Amino acid sequence: MDFLDPTIIVPPQRIALGVEYKGARYRGWQRQQPGVRSVQETLEDALSEVAAAPIALHCAGRTDCGVHATGQVVHFESPVARPLKAWVMGTNANLPSDISVTWVKPVSNEFHARFSAMARRYRYVIYNDPIRPAHLAEEVTWNHRPLRIEPMREAAQVLLGTHDFTSFRAKACQAKSAIKTIHHLRLWQSGRLIVLDIRANAFLHHMVRNIAGVLMAVGCGERPVEWVAEVLAARERRLGGVTAHPYGLYLVDAEYPESTPVPKRPLGPLFLGHIPELDDPQG
Repeated sequence: MDFLDPTIIVPPQRIALGVEYKGARYRGWQRQQPGVRSVQETLEDALSEVAAAPIALHCAGRTDCGVHATGQVVHFESPVARPLKAWVMGTNANLPSDISVTWVKPVSNEFHARFSAMARRYRYVIYNDPIRPAHLAEEVTWNHRPLRIEPMREAAQVLLGTHDFTSFRAKACQAKSAIKTIHHLRLWQSGRLIVLDIRANAFLHHMVRNIAGVLMAVGCGERPVEWVAEVLAARERRLGGVTAHPYGLYLVDAEYPESTPVPKRPLGPLFLGHIPELDDPQG
């Protein structure tokens, strides 16, 4: 289905959208109190202009203040018939330049952007150099200490599989259970850039940023590789070191059953280009 074909009209029904955004100017995904900018409110307002009616969104994963997305998935109940093209191009015309709708797909009423998702995938991008970068300053996390990627890779293996990740959750995390399953945790380096690529069934509040903070502590030699296993086993957040900054974090994918496939785009962030070591089908 060509979602840019203006002749394809969809009746009132459930609609899924792909969304990418730069989170630096927002207080996270979730709608806040009046006067506080959120991605959700900004996108709902733009969609409401196209629908000429209020739109309420549900997302695959709520991102924190300053966190970005290249593969966010949302759904809403369309109260009107509109061309598929209008949900993309019309919405984008009403959005600021740091939020973009990338695709649209009519879905069944059984589809839910959050609860139908089988896995989510994040990337954390580190710029490792003694001098802070002037470019991409809000899209990477700067670490001035030299990082060795091999100890970070070795330490990351401890976190694979199903564990209680209490040591890696924020104090304010509202998840009912800290038990999550990490399917893969890979690290890739090119020049000054280090990318942490992590896929799991679900994530706790600050989980990826806390993992990144722990691995960077190992990479700079501040902590030994064995320390990561100790932190995991302790189930105590205060032992897990510093929470890494949000700017380097991207929600890059949400995965759904084959019965409800969604369109796929390059995982991103776009400035990384294609990374065969991370982008292979088994990833």
